[in-house]
Amino acid sequence: MTRTETQIAPTEASTPEIKRTESPFSAYRTEIAIAVAIILLALAVGSQVPQALTWGNFANITQAGAPLIIMSLGVLLVVVTGGIDLSVGSVFSLTGMVTAQAMAHGFGGVSAGLIGLCVGLLFGSINGLLVTIVGLAPFVVTLITFAVAGSLAFIVTNGRSMPIEDPDFWLLNSGSMIPGMPNYILFCVILLVAIELFLKKMVAGRWFYAVGSSSTAAYLLGIPVKRTKFMAYVASSLLASSSGLLTISYILNAESTAGSSLMLQAIAAVVIGGASLLGGTGTAVGAVLGALMITVIQNGVNLIGINSFWQGSVTGVAILIAVLIDRFSKSRRGAV
Repeated sequence: MTRTETQIAPTEASTPEIKRTESPFSAYRTEIAIAVAIILLALAVGSQVPQALTWGNFANITQAGAPLIIMSLGVLLVVVTGGIDLSVGSVFSLTGMVTAQAMAHGFGGVSAGLIGLCVGLLFGSINGLLVTIVGLAPFVVTLITFAVAGSLAFIVTNGRSMPIEDPDFWLLNSGSMIPGMPNYILFCVILLVAIELFLKKMVAGRWFYAVGSSSTAAYLLGIPVKRTKFMAYVASSLLASSSGLLTISYILNAESTAGSSLMLQAIAAVVIGGASLLGGTGTAVGAVLGALMITVIQNGVNLIGINSFWQGSVTGVAILIAVLIDRFSKSRRGAV
């Protein structure tokens, strides 16, 4: 036996014996912590305002949080690949205005909704092409499309709000395809399960993490980096448009500034949920819980009677705490 064979043989023999399995608790440690924090927040608010712990208020929280949950799931896909999407709020607003305008010109609810989704498809494709083909920085690209889409949302109707003409359009949000489960909950659950399984179980989903960790290494491994990033931006904008449709279906009115604050909230939800803005980490479960935490905070601020202008500050503190906890936990795991 040669010297090289003597050195390699023990390694080859021992490799198959090393097999680690990760428990669900360990895999979703951050998400469990967020869920506990949400429960504690709800109990804290409930101690001050008992009606906060009623089923009616829980229904209000899920109703209000559904659009943010859907948008956050789209933003998550971009963040996992190491990018950022600042345009989702403007795409949300423009989708609502275009859909309402289409109805005003005689289109039915289904046709108008599909036209609205085309807004997301268009802006997602623009973002993806400028980032992957032209090579511009995601921050710059999505800042440009944020401004363009936001401007168009005003231009479409000269800044006026528009009522939804189709009397049955409310069914998109509050109807029940499954008895006892409103559609807005059903959509959130389906998207949560689909995206979580996609990221965790499918090869194409693992590409997202690989690209976010190191696009250069992913390219050398044969992963289609550009196509993966393009898919992420298109999905993000399409989900932002879907979120916009869900909102106008609920309030039956489209506002040109409806999504002005949602972009920051969606990014905050993803960060609170454990994703890193550097890419490579994040789960759909975490993004959903992050969105719910923000919604619970906003709901609590309103119920307690705190000036609504403090909502941004409270959300900012929540983000800071989440980032510090994540940094502390990572440093501890690295030290072990």
